[in-house]
This record gives sequence, C-alpha cells and structure tokens, in this order.
Amino acid sequence: MAHSEPPVALNGSQISYIGHDCTNIPAFLGDAYGHFAKRLDLSFNQLRSLAGLKMFTELEELVVDNNLLGNDLQLPRLPNLHTLTLNKNRLTDIEALLEHLAAVTPSLEYLSLLGNEACPNQLVSPDKDEDDYQRYRYFVLYKLPQLKFLDTRKVTRKEVMEAQARGAFMKVVKPKSEAPPNEAGSESHPLPYTPLPRGSRDAKTHKGVFVKCRYVYYGKHSEGNRFIRNDQL
Repeated sequence: MAHSEPPVALNGSQISYIGHDCTNIPAFLGDAYGHFAKRLDLSFNQLRSLAGLKMFTELEELVVDNNLLGNDLQLPRLPNLHTLTLNKNRLTDIEALLEHLAAVTPSLEYLSLLGNEACPNQLVSPDKDEDDYQRYRYFVLYKLPQLKFLDTRKVTRKEVMEAQARGAFMKVVKPKSEAPPNEAGSESHPLPYTPLPRGSRDAKTHKGVFVKCRYVYYGKHSEGNRFIRNDQL
C-alpha cells in the first residue's frame, strides 16, 4: 500500500527526511534537492556517514540529531553552512571534530553538540559539573572563534576574550577510563614502577614521602590540589 505522506517533507528550500533508519544519506536526496536545498534535517535516522552531503552545495543549515555519527565524521566543504546541530550522536574526540569543522565550515556560527560524550553537559554526564562545561566552551571558542551560539547558549564577549587568552589550555578532561587509574592506582593497585617502599604507599603512612613524588594528581577531591601551581594547569 502506498503511504499517504511522501517520505520527504519539502518546504521551499527546506528538506526534511526524518526517522527512516537510513545509515547513509540516500543518493536520491542529493540528486533531487541538493542543488537548491538550504536547510536539511536528517534527524532520527541511523546515519554513520554524511558523505552524501557533497551534492548539497547551497546548504546553510544541517540538523543531524539522534544519529550514530562518530569520530570518523567527515563533511564535504560547505562554505555557506552557518548552523550545525549534532546533538545525541557518538562523538567523543572534541579536538579532532573542531579542527575538521574549522577547515570545512568557515561560515559556521551556530553549533550544538549536546548529548555527545565530547560535550560535558550535566544532563547527560552526571559526573561533570558547570566548570567542566565552561572549560569545554572556552576550548570550542578557541578553535571556532566565529561562533555566536554554542549548544543552547549565546556566546558572550567575555567568553570570547577568555577563549583567546586561555582556550588553548582548556581541552576537555580525558575520558573517565584514563583519569581514575592514577587515582586508584596510588591506593588500590601497585604502580608498575615507583621509588617508594611498599609501606610508604599505605594511606596512613605515605604522608611523609608523598611530597617528594614527581607525579601530579589532577582529580577534584584530593587535597594535593592545593600544591598545584597555576603554571602547571
């Protein structure tokens, strides 16, 4: 039976192809609409690649929320694209993504990455706090200084100035699988190598020798943080 509604919603230069479980952008979309489409919504599919965008030469807005896009994401050069929403995908490498966007989307002004591991937002990452999210914003704005909106917030002049001054050092904290071993390893598991005698690693007796250790703990809950100087951050 034929469906009562066409699979593609067309409104002038706005194209919507939502909820069709496609893993790639269907070729017919580019053939039929690529030469004039200015807004393309491909949300709620199963997209793992955006290679089909090469046909959309006039694209200004791209919405690909709720898909399966990962760190291998590659966009063609889209010189007119000013809005990109990648909410709820599988992006974890923020630096690689931003460098790619800087190269292929020179007009980008609005970017949203909520719901990805690369975006430390408290709603989806309960272990993150507002400071983590603000550092992420500074880093994004350092890489993409022309942005006017990031996620749901307007970019402020103060953020731009802070990003220019310190954004290069605000790279988002590494994934949880990498940071906790240093924390747990100093207490629960023997280190692969250490100059300290076994007894000095006990939680009750290590205090006298800990100050000589060359390792710096970057966790939030250790009192050792008070010894970290600004030039080590």
